[in-house]
Amino acid sequence: MPRRSPLRILIPSCLAVCTQIAIAQDVAQAPVPPASTSNDTAKTLDTVQVRDQRQPYRNLSATGATKTDALIRDLPQSIQVLDAGLLRDVGVTDLKGALDLSATISRQSNLGGLWDSYSIRGFAGHPDFGSDYMVNGFNSSRGYNGVRDGANTNSVEVLKGPASALYGRGEPGGTVNISTKKPLFKAANTLDLSIGSFDVYRVAIDSTGPLSETVAYRLNAAYEDGKSFRDTIEYDRYLIAPSFLWMISPDTTLSYEIEAVRQNAPFDRGVVAVNGQLGVVPITNFYGEPNDGQHQTNSLGHQVFLQHWFNENWSLQTGVSYRKSTLEGASSEVRPYFALQAGDILRRRYRDRNNEATDISGRFEVIGKIATGAITHNVLFGVDGFSFENPRRQNAADPTGTNYGIDLWNPVYGAPKPGWVPTTQTDEDQKAYAVYVQDQIDLGPHWKALVGVRYDRSKQSFNNLLRDLIIRQEPSATSPRVGLVYQPNEQWSFYATTAKSFRPNTGISAPDVNGDSFSFDPEQGKSYEVGAKWDTGRVSSTFAVYQIEKENVLSPDPADPNNYNQAIGAMESKGVELDVSGQIAPGLRLYGSYAYTDASVTRDNATIAGLSLIGRQVANVPRQAASLLMFKDLTLSGRKFSVGGGLRYVGEREGAAAAFSESNFFQLPSYVVWSAMASYDVSDSLKLSLNAENLFNKEHYVSSYSEYWVMPGTERRLTLNAVIKF
Repeated sequence: MPRRSPLRILIPSCLAVCTQIAIAQDVAQAPVPPASTSNDTAKTLDTVQVRDQRQPYRNLSATGATKTDALIRDLPQSIQVLDAGLLRDVGVTDLKGALDLSATISRQSNLGGLWDSYSIRGFAGHPDFGSDYMVNGFNSSRGYNGVRDGANTNSVEVLKGPASALYGRGEPGGTVNISTKKPLFKAANTLDLSIGSFDVYRVAIDSTGPLSETVAYRLNAAYEDGKSFRDTIEYDRYLIAPSFLWMISPDTTLSYEIEAVRQNAPFDRGVVAVNGQLGVVPITNFYGEPNDGQHQTNSLGHQVFLQHWFNENWSLQTGVSYRKSTLEGASSEVRPYFALQAGDILRRRYRDRNNEATDISGRFEVIGKIATGAITHNVLFGVDGFSFENPRRQNAADPTGTNYGIDLWNPVYGAPKPGWVPTTQTDEDQKAYAVYVQDQIDLGPHWKALVGVRYDRSKQSFNNLLRDLIIRQEPSATSPRVGLVYQPNEQWSFYATTAKSFRPNTGISAPDVNGDSFSFDPEQGKSYEVGAKWDTGRVSSTFAVYQIEKENVLSPDPADPNNYNQAIGAMESKGVELDVSGQIAPGLRLYGSYAYTDASVTRDNATIAGLSLIGRQVANVPRQAASLLMFKDLTLSGRKFSVGGGLRYVGEREGAAAAFSESNFFQLPSYVVWSAMASYDVSDSLKLSLNAENLFNKEHYVSSYSEYWVMPGTERRLTLNAVIKF
């Protein structure tokens, strides 16, 4: 496939920067609210305010994942906001690092390090793609988009529990929405430079300002390259993300955002748990082939969003998202089952991938207020739809014996490539449309309610070219949501909510004895939750207790996990969560997250060789997890000096995502890793910081797929960072 040059994006963006610098002194600068800091209590989601010289502040961008400007305390839902200040203090540069701050979220097997994969409340999503997430309310994870960089991230919002009443297909455990940085009508330029352990170098730029009285721009760009603590691993990736905001009138705005991503990284499945035991072989051992080269991921996305206010009570918002992505590369991988041969030689498979995806989605929504006596209805009416095309081409070779093996203890590279054959040639098309309505009802000074319902209809076509087999289905679903909030005073909110979710399953089953395959019914979920929120203005916290059930759950078919899935039946997740953040004393900031998650299989419709999964813990989901960070702000030579640190605890977890026999099950051990941070404002234009990850160099394992594919966590890593404002 042809490589797409970033110059078509970079050149006009750089011209915008030059234009801004030239005219910045001549354009009337409008005041803007201060940037979010980690000790601010999050009140609303994705509220980006831009000052029009003729009107009061208004939300001029797509509202956040809730699609309204409702306060978090008024919603019957547990919502965790990882804001820009917190991400900056911790030194987070990607989505994976941000989500590690939420105990509700646990890492999953990430396709050899090529994309982000996680579960929320024990639910991990489709096994053939990275986990679902949204960008500005649009699904942006369908396809092949690599490890998401955080250079243009303003906040990460974790909406726990089903969101199908608003967004349709999705996991009942929750939804992640990334709010991007928006153009501002005040000039600001920042250069961010980092150097760290394992020869990691990173440069990022954030430039924003007015192009005229009604048009503003923002350019976020980042480039990072480096090595790993693991042998032979090197990578590089870049992000270029220009965006523009046009205030067509005092009541109408149009925004346009671009994201161009390229990632080059080798395919790395991790290490081996020898006879189910970890720590036997060094965590640095790489069992692939450096001569395979790197997998290249390319993704180019566009978002256009129009917002118009008819009056103070009614508005419309509509937008379109388009994303084209590709994944190409070769890999040598240890077989996921029974790979250990005589003489401690691991059997390997050779694979060559050439996949692409095109994702187009759009939505149209009307938001308004209707007062009926003492009751106010905050209503949302919407329609949306998407089209997703996914051609996948893969060749593979599975040499018998040790012809393409590698030594477990002393990997030696350079084996001649085996002959391969086509194993995957599929074309999958998905189309869907939906209508939905939501009403947030103010019942009085102490009571609020939320009701919503959505109807989805999908069309799916799966064409297996190798077998000349086409399977079609047209699933539909209705997703209701009901919640109630009681607020005895301004600080406390108590809520209860229930909702349903669904996700159309993709792919087909392995051929049966007659050679027939079939599609899968959609996943269906049901959730019940109660909780309490406490917000003093400086400190906010949420306590939640929930139970979620999901049916028609898919898992990779152990007989051929690369091409087929199986329906394991049903699973259930029950848990307790506590999130706390804010300024607990002058100059002392705290961020804490705890989760108890009991996620297991409750019904098994596809036992293999007599193996039942009932009662098994969901892979990679710990029963207990916690994250705690504290920061102290001091003064040194008249300048701000901050020190901080914390820990992340992950409990013991099941390691086998798809088991063939009882011997495939094994446990990932629990671990605690510590971190430390310090920063100093050298001047008004220069800030230096030093971050230490895994401070005590704890050997640990963050995720796995099988005992032959276990990903170790990073060794101790130090990063020195300089932020220059100009």
